[in-house]
Amino acid sequence: MMSTNIFTSISFVNILLQPIRQQLQSLKIEDHKFARLLCKLIPASCPFEREIKIYKRTILYIPPLCKLNPFYEQLVELRFRALTYLADCHGEDVTLYC
Repeated sequence: MMSTNIFTSISFVNILLQPIRQQLQSLKIEDHKFARLLCKLIPASCPFEREIKIYKRTILYIPPLCKLNPFYEQLVELRFRALTYLADCHGEDVTLYC
């Protein structure tokens, strides 16, 4: 009975977040300034992952938590489209955003 309520809550949240996901997926990248801004704002790797070391020995590892973000996949896709736009349409070297 409890698991049914959890799944119902998750489904409800997914339904509420779907319009925002669709907005992120439908964003058109047609301006190089906007593409650069996206590449600077959206990190290439998860900024939360950490290794805490003492004397070259790992005592604590914090795993990447970005996949808990409900918009993670859309943001990664948006960053990729921005990088592709800069590389293909403007011939920019995108390695400085990596």
